[in-house]
Amino acid sequence: IGPYVMKKTEQIKQISKLLNRIDTNTNVDAGCFYENPTSSYTDQGLAQREWDTFFCSSPQLVGLSGDLPEPYSFFTVKELGTPILAVRDNKGEFRAFVNSCRHRGVVVEEQERGTSKRFTCQFHRWTYDSNGTLVGLPKAEHFGELETERKGLIELPSEERFGLLWVHPDPNGLIDIGEMLTDNLIEELESWNLHELEHLGNDSYDVACNWKLAMDTFGETYHFSSLHEMTLHNAFHGNVQCYDTFGNNHRMLLCRREIDEMRKLPESDWDITTAALPVYWLFPNVQLMPSKEGLYLVRAYPNPEDPGQHRSLISFYLRSDFSADIEMREVFTMISQGFAQIIRDEDYAVGESQQITANSKAMKSVIFGRNEPALHHYHSTYERVLNEMDA
Repeated sequence: IGPYVMKKTEQIKQISKLLNRIDTNTNVDAGCFYENPTSSYTDQGLAQREWDTFFCSSPQLVGLSGDLPEPYSFFTVKELGTPILAVRDNKGEFRAFVNSCRHRGVVVEEQERGTSKRFTCQFHRWTYDSNGTLVGLPKAEHFGELETERKGLIELPSEERFGLLWVHPDPNGLIDIGEMLTDNLIEELESWNLHELEHLGNDSYDVACNWKLAMDTFGETYHFSSLHEMTLHNAFHGNVQCYDTFGNNHRMLLCRREIDEMRKLPESDWDITTAALPVYWLFPNVQLMPSKEGLYLVRAYPNPEDPGQHRSLISFYLRSDFSADIEMREVFTMISQGFAQIIRDEDYAVGESQQITANSKAMKSVIFGRNEPALHHYHSTYERVLNEMDA
């Protein structure tokens, strides 16, 4: 067992809950039903409020430390309205900038990721370094005198904490990790040593369903024995989970079938990464799934022009323990891509079907069961945060 897991007492507590639920044929219980209006997936006014509040006016998780493995590495973000250039500068510090030239506003770096000491605008070849400083201005004597130190890339608030990279898309925004995540969740995320993960690859899907329907697919395992009968259900017990909230966020534990053999071991040998797949929902649009081998990161972004469309980004990471093992890298990459395809071909296919019904307005609401508390939490949290912002 690696050093990258939650406290041993918490592991034993949660594993014991899972075993008891298997043995007693019970599940986590929200205590009531939740009626969710289908308009939450179709209403253009609501979609605009969500875009403005949850995305444009709030800090965003844009990646992991492993996305910027060395000085001068960079990646770009195109899904948040503000084009973002995330870099590790010459001192190894994480920084983020508006990815737009100060001359005429053209995107400076078009590549998705890479390594570069200079970023050059294709329009007139204005050039910036990893600190965002304007270091190249062709024909400066013709252009006119310019205070180049004041025309660097516009810097965005950014923070690197426990292996996660946060950026605020508003240059005047603030990032308060403690307020966003709560102390308990921060402590638990820190225990996973996410800063040691190496980026392996990405997949992205443009899907004909609302971004919240994408989040909903990660909110219960009730569907595993039906929708995932030939795939995930082979590895997980369906309709068995643990569930805890941390402010606006939550942690679900999906019950792996390996728990059946692990239960024969003494508690001192119990391991949460063998018994379960933890799934952390970080409000509003992030699913973070650490495992013994690595991590899956899923983010769903709205199409602000169309509530019935969204883009999902799925990123895969490998633990440094395995990074030198070529075979392990290939195997985990293959498993990760297979997992992403299940999300696309099974979960998101159902999401598109749900969107068709929502668009028709034939059904005014859908129902979340007592065994689907994450769905209750998602939608009550979305509504509460919007109401707080409007107050």
